[in-house]
Amino acid sequence: MNRTFNELANELKMKNIRLSHQRLKVLEYLIHNRCHPSVDNIYTALHHEIPSLSKTTIYNTLNTLVEAGLVRVITIEDNETRYDITMDDHGHFKCDHCGSIYDFDVDMSKLTTTTLKDFVVQDKNVYFKGICPNCKVNLPFKEADNKSE
Repeated sequence: MNRTFNELANELKMKNIRLSHQRLKVLEYLIHNRCHPSVDNIYTALHHEIPSLSKTTIYNTLNTLVEAGLVRVITIEDNETRYDITMDDHGHFKCDHCGSIYDFDVDMSKLTTTTLKDFVVQDKNVYFKGICPNCKVNLPFKEADNKSE
């Protein structure tokens, strides 16, 4: 379910989280740019509008939103952290060519294992990597075929 800006702002208020201008702009950016942005993406997009904005403020804002349960951290690769405003269960596909991340539906309740019977699973993530349809069309035929095997 895609929540609106007002719903998320009200949720922050109910959790006694101050609604600073910078926090609201980061939240607004996440709602309008469901591209799984990094801190750098958000900074680049908002810095011209808010020259006093720092990457530290964005990190702190995102941490606050994650702790409030409004945003999730996506780490498909060790060296890259992205943020997702969609909190419903879903999987992620990352294109190896363009770096875009796409959401896809997956029934997480069907992801089970018998070897973890004494474990408490607190989080499930499904990540696929490959070539997206846009890049597949534009790549030389052999490279696209080799990547999909």
